[in-house]
Amino acid sequence: MNDPKTPQSLFGPRVRLAPSPTGWFHVGNARTGLFNYLFARKTGGTFVLRVEDTDKERSKKEYEENMLEGLKWLGVEWDEGPEKDGSFGPYHQSDRIEIYKEYLSQLLEEGKAYYCFCTPEELEAQREDMIARGMPPKYSGKCRDLPENTVKEYLAQGKPSVIRLKMPKKVIKFNDIIRGEVEFNLDLIGDTVIAKSLDEPLYNFAVVIDDYLMKITHVIRGEDHISNTPKQIVIQELLGLPTPNYAHLPMILGPDRSKLSSRHGAMGLNEYKKMGYLPEAMNNFLAFLGWHPLGDKEIFNLEELIDKFDLNRVQKGGAIFEIKRLDWFNAQHLKTLSVDQLFDKIGEYIKTFSKTPKILDNYSPEYIKKVIELETPRLTKLSDFLEFSEFFFQENIDYPKEYLKWKTMEEIEIPTSLKDCLAVLEKIPEKEFNKAKIETSFYNFISESYLYKKDKGRLLWPLRVALSGKKASPGPFEIAEILGKEESIKRVNFALSKLNS
Repeated sequence: MNDPKTPQSLFGPRVRLAPSPTGWFHVGNARTGLFNYLFARKTGGTFVLRVEDTDKERSKKEYEENMLEGLKWLGVEWDEGPEKDGSFGPYHQSDRIEIYKEYLSQLLEEGKAYYCFCTPEELEAQREDMIARGMPPKYSGKCRDLPENTVKEYLAQGKPSVIRLKMPKKVIKFNDIIRGEVEFNLDLIGDTVIAKSLDEPLYNFAVVIDDYLMKITHVIRGEDHISNTPKQIVIQELLGLPTPNYAHLPMILGPDRSKLSSRHGAMGLNEYKKMGYLPEAMNNFLAFLGWHPLGDKEIFNLEELIDKFDLNRVQKGGAIFEIKRLDWFNAQHLKTLSVDQLFDKIGEYIKTFSKTPKILDNYSPEYIKKVIELETPRLTKLSDFLEFSEFFFQENIDYPKEYLKWKTMEEIEIPTSLKDCLAVLEKIPEKEFNKAKIETSFYNFISESYLYKKDKGRLLWPLRVALSGKKASPGPFEIAEILGKEESIKRVNFALSKLNS
């Protein structure tokens, strides 16, 4: 069982991800979770998942479930936390209120914290006055030394209050693993609010107590939390608690170097899953948002990332989030999969997210795998598969007849070209209807025709469009082989009928 007096060092490296379930799990939290996970696995440490749900109004169960689902999808498995056994729970802050109350009471009793009864209007007036005098806006300290009997009287009257920390006037210095020595002048911060009441601790207080009791040795989090660190160190000092090692990850920025937002393509992690990205690619992409291993290799699976990970190679400057970069990672990871692996992943994706979940049901695995093998070089995401190859799984395709026209052709010439295609296709024996034979047959025909020999696109472009119905697709010989002789001839005849309609 957890003994608060047991030194953190006896437990080995312990890190945590502590998101608030007040919104959908996003790439920033996912990156933080991944870095904590990689560090824990690399050092043989423990990865703790903690849910900071003390914001009763905004915290929702659906957001927590979304977070758990996102981490599971990435394969970022936590060792302790929700759905896991552990000796340092409970792992929801809402279940730890009595613990926080004990430490808050200690600070109040020792005169290291105090009740503040200033109204919002008073606080705003103080703030405006300080700004007008060119001073950094902070709490004036009006309630800092209220007589004890006055405090008791106000509390008895039910006068609204908060609990503030008596911030010492000094400079706090700490060594950040990523940024080196960082210092803050506490006099510029003022007496910070650490709780709305004994039953409502705020983030900066609760996180300190949790990190201590859960024996967290390394706090790896985003740079946006760096201003919280001096406040948390003061709380640790006033309570006589150890200070963990801090590592603040670089901000994730949009391509224009502004704060990442939805206009840059950022969205909830689950949306990337729906769009057809692989978890392996997402991990690879997230890991490279602020970190890079030695050497030029860029494609890594999760085990390789663990092996190469080093906090000392995390950069200080902002990391640029680019969807095109994620697309590239995903395309590379798709190429590492076998046809059988892609068959399983594409099938699962279509059944889960496609508007036509049963589109593949009437086709044999062998047929589907042939299409997958043909389309893989063009795929960026799993969702591309149907977009690019849906024509293989439709009995009747349709398209504007203008698609059939090659750039040097007149519309009146298209029927002749299609009829020539039919003549070539019909002469190929059924048993020999494969890419090599089809290609040889067409090029033999082209070599005997002055018109097509001069411009083979006049024959092959209408053929390809007739088979696929698309302006862009794989080559006509590869398509014809998969469709088979009968279906290929049927589609060319359909193209001819379109021209007459």
